[in-house]
Amino acid sequence: MSFDGLFTRAITKEVQESLSSGRISKIYQPSKYEILLHIRARGKNHKLLLSAHPTYARMHITAQSYDSPALPPMFCMLLRKHLEGGIIESIEQQELERIVHITVRSRNEIGDESQKTLIVEIMGRHSNIILIDTATNLILDSVKHLSPAVNRHRTVFPGYEYVAPPAQHKVNPFTIETKEQFLLQLDFMSGKMDKQLVDRFAGLSPLFAKEIITRAGLVNEQTLPPVFFDLLHTLKEHRYEPEMITGDNKEYFYMLPLSHVTGESKRFATLSELLDRFFFGKAERDRVKQQGHDLEKFISNELEKNKKKLGKLQQTLQDAEKAGEYQLHGELLTANMYALQKGMTEIEVMNYYDENGTMVTIALDPLKTPSENAQSYFSKYQKARNSVSIIEEQIMKTEEEIVYFDALLQQMESASQRDIEEIREELAEEGYIRSRTKQKKQKPSKPVLDTYVSSDGIEIFVGKNNKQNDYLTNKLARRDEIWLHTKDIPGSHVLIRDVEPSEQTVHEAAILAAYFSKAKRSSSVPVDFTKIRHVKKPSGAKLGFVTYDNQQTLYVTPDEDIVLKLKK
Repeated sequence: MSFDGLFTRAITKEVQESLSSGRISKIYQPSKYEILLHIRARGKNHKLLLSAHPTYARMHITAQSYDSPALPPMFCMLLRKHLEGGIIESIEQQELERIVHITVRSRNEIGDESQKTLIVEIMGRHSNIILIDTATNLILDSVKHLSPAVNRHRTVFPGYEYVAPPAQHKVNPFTIETKEQFLLQLDFMSGKMDKQLVDRFAGLSPLFAKEIITRAGLVNEQTLPPVFFDLLHTLKEHRYEPEMITGDNKEYFYMLPLSHVTGESKRFATLSELLDRFFFGKAERDRVKQQGHDLEKFISNELEKNKKKLGKLQQTLQDAEKAGEYQLHGELLTANMYALQKGMTEIEVMNYYDENGTMVTIALDPLKTPSENAQSYFSKYQKARNSVSIIEEQIMKTEEEIVYFDALLQQMESASQRDIEEIREELAEEGYIRSRTKQKKQKPSKPVLDTYVSSDGIEIFVGKNNKQNDYLTNKLARRDEIWLHTKDIPGSHVLIRDVEPSEQTVHEAAILAAYFSKAKRSSSVPVDFTKIRHVKKPSGAKLGFVTYDNQQTLYVTPDEDIVLKLKK
């Protein structure tokens, strides 16, 4: 757990210093669990993200852009009613809990001043965002409702009095002033010192407790107190070194360097920048995965179905290629009709077509006459010969379907909520699924493309699904602009809005192409680039499918930091 009570203390301090006395200008609710406050403070515009996501709950200032639904949810409308135009009077952490109170002074419908408190509870799956009337302590509404049947201690419903989560009654580590006071909280005989630290002191997570134990080395009554007081002194003075560590396919973050975690580390100037980077795309991908679960399942099933179909077709083709064998058996049975009798299950005859005169064993149907057995083999021959061209055509179509659904599955991995809907529309237009709504035909709107800006200031467009890829390549792009795509790997179409870009810009665009591809987690990914004039869409091809030539190939390694840096 990286977002512990101590981290909450640190991020609250950072947010309070930036936003205190600021005016809330706009409020959005990008998703079910997220609130975005646009705040004007100290001559600058800021965006404060509040999240009650079960896995990615957090609070920080963000530089990222978030898509909001056209119709705001009811909770968002309520927040706008009570908080828009209000002044932030205070942002305070409660004790060392992961609970933050944002007090806002605003005017009600009749112009009287009133105070509202927006409470952010960052507690894993129990996280919540609650708006209360400060004067009465009554709940106006919340992101998540909690009925008495679920929790006897507290009810989170409009009209009920706000009750804080149960206190844990732990010792505030900042109140410990002497070595003796510290040692009184621990039992060195029982071991498990990191667990004891978490159980005894408020705000400490297992992650921070392990860091104390690691820095202490051989843990005893002499080594542990100095490390504990040294770290607490650093935090008390708000001296932070935000760091993210990536290792063993896991990512960690904290406000101090973690010596007990190995991996590639990256430092950040502020805690908000750290959180922006760490949670980049995570919550959205999780949200999209939930909303597009049915679509992803359908695509996966279609992919598997076509793979199985391909296997059966290939087996059928192998059988069909035995047409010559069926013809031979029919002719040999006709030549040896005198030796056949009804009821026989097989017969061994000489192969007259073999110069060595080898013997051939031919299986027979005992229920058929000799003539019927011969005709049966001639029928199999005719059927197999006629089916070869049909099967080969079906194999080609099935292989195209596999490529198509494989590409869609890759697109789902990096899709936004808007991208998901476009993929759904595409499948409905192609006849794979039924359209969710029966509406009058409207003029199709232009797809919205993700835009990036290279180090040289050149715009780079990325298509996230087939509709966007088709629009980018066949309508938006100009003849001599540079087009990129991963070589023989499903991925996005990428366009550099320049005819003679620098090597740096091409390299950065190639990183984007590799990042938004099936090879996202690979290294040294081959990316082809060529001028748009050399990119063609075959007649009758599906959306997003193109052929190209005159390409050059660049090998790059996808880098999320670069992607985040280039995002417009």
